[in-house]
Formats: sequence, C-alpha cells, structure tokens
Amino acid sequence: MNPTATATRRTLSTPPAPESSFPYNRGSLLSVLDLSIEGVSRVLRRATELEFMNPIRRNTILAKRRLALLFYESSTRTRTSFELAAKALGADTTLVSSLSSSIEKGESLKDTGLTLRALGAEGIILRHNSSGAAWLLEASTRLPVVNAGDGMHEHPTQALLDLRTILAHFDPETRTCQPERINRPAERVSRPMGPATTVGSDTLAGVTICIVGDILHSRVARSNMLLLPRLGARVLLCGPKELLPEQAAHSDPGIEIERDFDAALRQSQAVIMLRIQAERLAGLQLDLDEYKARYQLTGQRLAVHAPSALVMHPGPIIRGMEITAGVADGPQSAILEQVTNGVAIRMAVIERALTAGG
Repeated sequence: MNPTATATRRTLSTPPAPESSFPYNRGSLLSVLDLSIEGVSRVLRRATELEFMNPIRRNTILAKRRLALLFYESSTRTRTSFELAAKALGADTTLVSSLSSSIEKGESLKDTGLTLRALGAEGIILRHNSSGAAWLLEASTRLPVVNAGDGMHEHPTQALLDLRTILAHFDPETRTCQPERINRPAERVSRPMGPATTVGSDTLAGVTICIVGDILHSRVARSNMLLLPRLGARVLLCGPKELLPEQAAHSDPGIEIERDFDAALRQSQAVIMLRIQAERLAGLQLDLDEYKARYQLTGQRLAVHAPSALVMHPGPIIRGMEITAGVADGPQSAILEQVTNGVAIRMAVIERALTAGG
C-alpha cells in the first residue's frame, strides 16, 4: 500500500502532517494534531463523565449504532478497550481482522472500507501496519475514522490515555507527579478521584516526562511527542542511537535527547518505557545485554534516581527486557491504570466520532 497522505516511513525530525483537507469528517481522529487544546479538554472531560455515568443511561447514548473494528495487526489492549468502550455506549461492533476476512485474499484497504460502509458501518476504528493508512481509509470512505495505530506513525488515543494517567497524579502546586495517589481499579467506583479534565498550554509546565527505548519505531512516542509539549511539558527521549536518531531533538522545542538513562531519570517526574519492536527492526542488530545494562528500568535504578517518578508503559510489556517484573508490579507503576483509562478515553472518542463532535 502506498497512501498518498503520508509516506510509509518518516524520520523523527519531520512529523507527518496531513493535507489541509484532512480530516474530511469532523468526528475522525487521525492524529493528536486533529484536536485543539480545547478539544483535548473536551475529550478528557467527557471521558470522566462517561466513566462515572449510570451504566444503564450510558448504554443508550449510541444504542444500535454500528461501528467496525478493522485490525490488520494483532492487539489485546487497544482492540479490547475499543470494543468494550463501544458496547458500554450501546453501539453494535464487528471485528474484521486480516486473518478472517477477504483481506487475506488480497483485498485492498480501500475496498474493505467501502464494503464496510455498504454493510452499514457508521464509523471505523483502524489499526494498520502502514503509516498513513487511516488517512487513506477516511479519504476513501468519508466515514469517521479513528486511528488505533498506523505503522510507525501515530497512536492518538494512547497519547490521550497517557495524558489522563499523568494528570491523575499531577500536583499543580508542586508541579510533580505523585505515584502514591495511584487510583487502583478496585477503588475507582468508591473513590472517583479522577484526573484533571481541563488543560491549557501551560498545564504541564515544569514537568519533565522521559520516554525510553525503541523510539524510532514507536507510534506511541510520536503521538506523545506531538501532544505533551503543547501542554508545556519537557519531553526527554532516551535510547541508543540505533533506536533514537539525533534528529529527533529537532522535532519540537520541548523535546530533548539524553542518552544517559540515569541522568534522564533524575530529571523526570514520569517515565514511559517502550519495548523493542523486534517485528520492525528489519535486520538491525542490537546487543541486548548491553541494552538492558544501559536502559532497563530496575528497582534499584528507580530507587536511586527517581524514587517518586510515575512509571508507565503502553504494553505489551517484555518483562526482563525494558522493565523488571518488580517495577512493572511495583508501587510506582501506573501501567494497569493506563489500561483502565483507555476505556474511558475511547468511550469519549467513539462518541465524538459517531456524533460528529468538535
């Protein structure tokens, strides 16, 4: 596939920008750049409203509306959370995967999208292994399309749920994140503390967020790099040169590179760990023992250099590679909270998609 909207591979120094005609549909979310800062606030605010709404009332919001989940890549968290979010709103969903449809026979993305539209789908959630696929699908169908991850390009709802997780632990007076305020899933019903729901260009001013690991291939990193500096955050990128080109530092004034992981941790209030994406390395050879020695987040490293930092990971976690089991399951970890926040954020995004929200 060769989408005209974006190339299939881009350098970190040139963030992909859709043509001015995109998105065609007001409900589409192809990139975090489709949302103004006020638009981000609306999504955050609505996510909290929907999370704590009476389930019976919530189930009528999109009753019998039709949503297609079109997934060309395997997924657990993203696919399941989108499906649960849609059903919580009352929508009917159908899952189309590359292994159980005409995609396996060579059908194009355009024709698959047009077929889904002809079958009555009112919106499409797309995950695809090619960058720019979401733009091509929206241009072909003119349906609201939500980008659930396209190649090495973007993953906008992950950045939004990461932001919600950070804000749930953010103290605006001290400009710090407080892991001890982690709101475990079992506590959410009885103690709906919730994150902030209004953000501005200075909301995260003075806050440093470190993203560590395979940044070259990470759509999660790109979406966070496009979102967090707009709210005032300083984003530190950390990783070896093979997985983090020097030009990444020129992506945005709020983005810097720090190769020394310990030094990066000492400066950070939150750290987002990324896995090495072996499926995208394309022959690149890494010394894994050296990588772990330099960039693995261990309990000792965390205790010495960032004893109060919030620990995050978009999943799937490779325990013993980028992060140890003790840290992943430890008191500073908000990893499962990210998963929970994904349902709330995706409810808001799906409602926006099918009601042509702003």
